[in-house]
Amino acid sequence: MDNNQPPFYGNQPGTIARPLAMTDEATFFSKIYFWMCGALAVTAVTGVILSRSAAWLGFLINTSFAWVGILILQVGIVLGINFLLNKVSSAVIKGLFLLFAVSMGFTISIVLLVYSSAVISKAFFCTAGIYGAMAVYGMVTKKSLQAWGSFLFMGLVGLIIAMVVNLILGSALMDFVICVVGVIVFAGLTAYDHQKLRVLCAGGFPDGETEAKTITMGALELYLDFINIFLFLVRLFGRE
Repeated sequence: MDNNQPPFYGNQPGTIARPLAMTDEATFFSKIYFWMCGALAVTAVTGVILSRSAAWLGFLINTSFAWVGILILQVGIVLGINFLLNKVSSAVIKGLFLLFAVSMGFTISIVLLVYSSAVISKAFFCTAGIYGAMAVYGMVTKKSLQAWGSFLFMGLVGLIIAMVVNLILGSALMDFVICVVGVIVFAGLTAYDHQKLRVLCAGGFPDGETEAKTITMGALELYLDFINIFLFLVRLFGRE
């Protein structure tokens, strides 16, 4: 999934905009993680329910390229969120975020049907470890990660192109490389996004509505980082 990046705000390269008020920052990130974890829970519950549904299983079996339709739906929701961001209320943006989380449950249901519980458990715990390490790095490093933005964006574009090409080639080796690069790109985005959100928090917000939208979009970005690392790791471990 695409991880659209808003501008990175700061002063000089290698610096944070201004000294952070840690209480404000803690509150800001607690709200972001509340929505992120809530969305992950919605995705997990939706995935489990669908994976146990005979009707859903029949739909997947009888509908060619059902996953393509699911992917188009997910991309459409993300594009819709970005298009409507400045046109609707924060409540609508939150609703669209939760709708996206439900749509990702369709993907997770397929993962639960295809891969063993051992593979899924291993991928989840490895995802948690990688994500946690990179999140901490993004929060504590004194080095500006602004330069990572362009590099990671190019990596993301290249990753999407490679995935489309491999749909035609069906190369196992290329799929392995895609999964490894995918984990690296989204691990980097995890650190980048955390530092970017710290900078946005430090700069302050003109009103509560803007802050609420920033929190929701931050939660969406971190959610995408986590879920994509997980999906790439499932494919990697599922090859064993």
